Amino acid sequence: MNQQEIESTLSNLNLSAIRFFDSTGSTNDEALAWAKKGADDLSIIVADEQTLGRGRLDRPWFTPPKTALAFSLILRPTYEEKPHLSRIVGLAALALADVLQALNLDPQIKWPNDILLNGRKLAGVLIEATWVEDEVDNLVIGIGINVAKAAVPTTDILGFPATSLENMLGYIPDRKVLLHATLANIIAIRPHIGTDSFMSSWEKKLAYYGRQVRVEMGGEKSVSGKVVGLESDGSLRLNDDDGKSISVRFGDVRLRLFA
Repeated sequence: MNQQEIESTLSNLNLSAIRFFDSTGSTNDEALAWAKKGADDLSIIVADEQTLGRGRLDRPWFTPPKTALAFSLILRPTYEEKPHLSRIVGLAALALADVLQALNLDPQIKWPNDILLNGRKLAGVLIEATWVEDEVDNLVIGIGINVAKAAVPTTDILGFPATSLENMLGYIPDRKVLLHATLANIIAIRPHIGTDSFMSSWEKKLAYYGRQVRVEMGGEKSVSGKVVGLESDGSLRLNDDDGKSISVRFGDVRLRLFA
């Protein structure tokens, strides 16, 4: 990939600006710095390699050259979108899941921010924001996708089994085509983020739906229950052993299926 190829591939999406890096520390760091300097809505950073890529809670994200897709999209939320900013992670996850379905795969969204294929992590979403006083000014959607087998660490630094599109498809898909399709879906789904149908679509792709899980919340704190859906703000809804409803908000959580 290079700047010219990316610009040509994305030319019909009406993006505000595109910056491509052969190598960078983190596309999200680049995007956050750009956003603070006034980057417009739908500006994007794409990198062929990340040397300091990260997921939630600063967990490392492995992005060797020419093997993965790593990009960060800047959004300037509209007045109508601001009440639904906690749903942005679902927007990104749904957009990618729809791309994978078009490849005849069966993606599931492991709450809150991972995409699974056959129970293994294929991709992750990292949402970060820039603020002006107490109000969100920009959101950055960071997405990392394991495309080639070489994108999957030999030792799982993520603490969860991982896979790649090459493993699942038997070939390496064009990263530029994946990028275009994912961005096109984000743009298409974005106007519906405040609707009930958006939440329904997200719920239908939840991993472990109807299964008993434990949500680890840091330290010794955890909650357990059956996954029954999502709250309107994107929080995970569980039922405990007594049938009582439990809402788990976004935060320092890890989801593990009971053995």
